[in-house]
Amino acid sequence: MTEIQKPKQYDLEERTLRFFKNIIGLCKKLPRDTVNIELIKQLIRATGSVGANYREANESISKKDLNFRIRISRKEAKKSHYWLQALLEANLVLKTETDPLVKESLELARIFSSIMIKTK
Repeated sequence: MTEIQKPKQYDLEERTLRFFKNIIGLCKKLPRDTVNIELIKQLIRATGSVGANYREANESISKKDLNFRIRISRKEAKKSHYWLQALLEANLVLKTETDPLVKESLELARIFSSIMIKTK
């Protein structure tokens, strides 16, 4: 008997991890000056927190805990967007590399907002 294949769904855990990896790749290319060092620290923290809190949400023990973790993921996605914009201001030559990441941070924030609405 053959197994019925389910349609492949987009995995948000994988997407948030890929976002984090892309941010790390971008940060490794930046010059190490006083401004960039601080911006990178903030960006790495916020971006890493997006996926980490989403994974915690998937393991939540209550609806309240789920909404709390999703809310944090959304907040961190918005913070990632902010720090990306700040990084762009400090390194204007990176616009082509940061544009897709800025877009992704906004899309993730919208996805988490949608999840929050649906799980109320």
